[in-house]
Amino acid sequence: MSKNSKPPSRNTGQRREQIMQLLMERGSVQVSDLAPKLGVSAVTIRTDLAAFEEQGLVTRSYGGAALKRMPPQEHNIRQKDGLNTSLKERIGTRAAQMVISGDNIIIDSGSTTMALAHHLRELRNVTVMTNGLNIAWELADAEGVELMLTGGLLRKKSLSILGTQAEACLGGYIFDKLFLGVDGCDLQFGLTTHHEAEARLNHMMVERAKKVIVLSDSSKFGRVSLHRIVQLERVHTLITDAGISNEYRDGLQRLGIELIIVE
Repeated sequence: MSKNSKPPSRNTGQRREQIMQLLMERGSVQVSDLAPKLGVSAVTIRTDLAAFEEQGLVTRSYGGAALKRMPPQEHNIRQKDGLNTSLKERIGTRAAQMVISGDNIIIDSGSTTMALAHHLRELRNVTVMTNGLNIAWELADAEGVELMLTGGLLRKKSLSILGTQAEACLGGYIFDKLFLGVDGCDLQFGLTTHHEAEARLNHMMVERAKKVIVLSDSSKFGRVSLHRIVQLERVHTLITDAGISNEYRDGLQRLGIELIIVE
């Protein structure tokens, strides 16, 4: 293998992240170039490009594809904490009002869900499972909260605990409510996130919850990240801010989603 060639991709998610990085660097890619570079067949690369086309990220042409829409940049958790802080605080405050004594809930990792966790400290008789190290730290000394953490591997960029151990932790439980943060919300493609393992764990959280509540400031609407969590039909409630467009306000309500807008 030459010094400039990349090793074969270990899984679909990693390979697609590599392809998207090349698309962002070059603007377009060719199947004949990608297949040997990534150590997979041309059929596999065409399948990857077809998936990007479905997301609205590329326009396919004979033998390749060109970047159509840039996926949102991923920020680390400290950077996220400084973005839209007042909106996240209001969304978190409103979300906390949906938690009642006796609830068993899941809180996903993230900066918006962190605002929710802060407002749960005074509640009593609530059980919280989380994969977020920051969420766990916030609730560690909350006397009325029974805290459960998933096992797994810590992803330092997001302070989220992921992997097969985290997924296995959810298997034996049913939760009243899931509070989920996302990186993108698109009417056609659904809820998305940057990292494959996070998407997989989030999907399992959805499967284990009776009610799915998404916390998302309006900047996330119309964005598509690489990895889909679920389609919007699986969402019961979405809490956002007044910056939501009429297109998304109407589209979400047509899907039967309860839309809560904080001022």
